[in-house]
Amino acid sequence: MKLTTLTLAVLAGLATSAAYAESESVDPLKKAFIDDSSVNVQFRLRYEDVDVANVDQQNQTTLRTRLTYQTGDIYNLFALAEVDDVRSTDNEPLIGDYKYTQINQGFIGYKGPAETLAKLGRQRILLDNQRFVGGVGFRQNEQTYDAVSVKNTAIENLTAYYAYVANVNRIFPEGSGKEEHENETSLININYKGLEFVNLSGYGYLIDNTDVAAFSTDTFGVRATGNIKLDALKVSYEAEYAQQSEGGDNPVSYSADYYKLGAGIDFDAFGAKIGYEVLGSDSGKAGFITPLATLHAFNGWTDKFLFGGKGNWDNGLVDTHVIVTGKIAGLKLLAKYHQFESDYGDIDMGTEWGVAATYPFAKHYSLGVKYASFSGADEGYDFSNDTDKLWLTFQANY
Repeated sequence: MKLTTLTLAVLAGLATSAAYAESESVDPLKKAFIDDSSVNVQFRLRYEDVDVANVDQQNQTTLRTRLTYQTGDIYNLFALAEVDDVRSTDNEPLIGDYKYTQINQGFIGYKGPAETLAKLGRQRILLDNQRFVGGVGFRQNEQTYDAVSVKNTAIENLTAYYAYVANVNRIFPEGSGKEEHENETSLININYKGLEFVNLSGYGYLIDNTDVAAFSTDTFGVRATGNIKLDALKVSYEAEYAQQSEGGDNPVSYSADYYKLGAGIDFDAFGAKIGYEVLGSDSGKAGFITPLATLHAFNGWTDKFLFGGKGNWDNGLVDTHVIVTGKIAGLKLLAKYHQFESDYGDIDMGTEWGVAATYPFAKHYSLGVKYASFSGADEGYDFSNDTDKLWLTFQANY
């Protein structure tokens, strides 16, 4: 398993300090590494069944065990180490979970003056709704980042975030050639929550992927979300716009736009939302891509539009969708419907509907079932095969 020198140094420091902490005479270390430390264990058992018309039907059972250890503070410093292990009945090419054991997170944190938090090492980075930068948390192997990051909240209601990413640890297995992408990437996100009816974000994501030049992009955008309460009824909205061009050594010169509009209502245990999202195209030359996004959360659960991790193709993608939510006796319900078409070329990219139910119980446990069905795309494209997917999940957290 390939690990950064930094991650190894973090783990070595943890082990050495823990050994010193056994001596009662080293009170600050004992307090940080034993008394004020925390240990969490998570088990996630999943059965997944995938049926792709004219291709194959596959199923797989996986169990992810996650162990997380975080120290207490010592002179404003702390450390976190997180190890993931996934056991599997088999590695199926149509299913995105794989056998592996690796360091998911391993970083040193510093709580500095003026409400500043800095992290150095392998870490989770989740920005806004993860449409552009996220962790792909649905998959058993999470996407994490070898990075230095700084977050500042000194100004009331304002969060300023910057990260320099040297490596992206992707969801693919070791030896696949796709498991890591070296980067020279800068991520900037500023969020302001001080207005009554709107939450504003502005961002600049300068992705320079030195392994895959086609993933290199410069993206700048703004996002607004909010809600208005009218007695028992809550009306919510979102609006976002971004512009993207080639970055780093990307061989294609292009300019493409992204925009999303959405509105919803929530009433007691019922909610409904309609949305319109466009990942634009530069006249078919190149599309607006999102190579660091949590793609499974957008454009359908069957993942028909991953496009090798870019999240779009040259012709662009338009997603008109409706989402309905509900709660009944502790059971959380969700239903989605998507209609897809190209932004350029008048291509019918199909429809998808999906339903999900999650039931948390006994504080530590949850059960979930999710099903999605995609169909109806114009023939002759990589995404045109009708596809059905089913997931059954049990999770325990301690």
